[in-house]
Amino acid sequence: MRLFVFGVGYSSTAFIREVGDQFDWIGGTTRSPGKLEELRKIGVEPFLFDGTAKGDGIAAALQGVTHVLVSIAPDEAGDPVLLHHGEDMAAARPAWIGYLSTVGVYGNHDGAWVNEDTPCKPVSKRSVQRVAAENAWLEFSAANGFPVQIFRLAGIYGPGRNAFENFKKGTARRLVKPGQVFNRIHVADIAGTLKAAMVQPSTRIFNVTDDEPAPPQDVVAHAAGLLGVAPPPEIPFETADLTPMARSFYGENKRVSNRRLKDELGYAFRYPNYRVALKDLLATV
Repeated sequence: MRLFVFGVGYSSTAFIREVGDQFDWIGGTTRSPGKLEELRKIGVEPFLFDGTAKGDGIAAALQGVTHVLVSIAPDEAGDPVLLHHGEDMAAARPAWIGYLSTVGVYGNHDGAWVNEDTPCKPVSKRSVQRVAAENAWLEFSAANGFPVQIFRLAGIYGPGRNAFENFKKGTARRLVKPGQVFNRIHVADIAGTLKAAMVQPSTRIFNVTDDEPAPPQDVVAHAAGLLGVAPPPEIPFETADLTPMARSFYGENKRVSNRRLKDELGYAFRYPNYRVALKDLLATV
């Protein structure tokens, strides 16, 4: 089997490490020439692709691939992979295509539960672009007669990217907005989900989020307790000094269900909530 990954980053690297021994060859893209050697070190043949034009050698590399993972965000022009390499993938006819999206496509639901059948009502520009990209991939699947699975990811964390790191940097804060919850997913469960999904190809959307949407300040307080330090003081959201992007995240409040992922793929979460994950991540601090 041959795997090609558009956009080798935090989540897709975890997937590559999870399934690398199942593939005879793995190729992947980066925007940065400085990262080519990093890809080689994890067993990936590197290709440059900045999303503005075809990447050199990618069309040839896609010939004979069996699996494709897309982990590149869309922009105003649309999905860069479809725009520049859609025809190449249609010709290659891989057995599985996975597209990494975001639960941000649901927009705000005032804390109510949502699932994959809930209509999308994106708020931010980036989420509007994600909905358009998802639809483009579904249309691509229908037009070419092979499956595309869309994975809507919650807030990603894991080694090197978690509440403990914020304490290390002195940036941990407890912002409080009454009723606000966020959905999360450990990077290991993203990799595990993709591994389970690729052996069950289908044109389907899956929410990839753990069992427990939770207030962000609770996560910070729990991390402080594990570290044996006092939690930072609570800061009312209304008076917090936030970037426009950070503030926009708090404008979307929902609880995202993972029931389809469990029922249809039979996936069992390694980290079903942040408490289990932080206990494990404490060893890396």
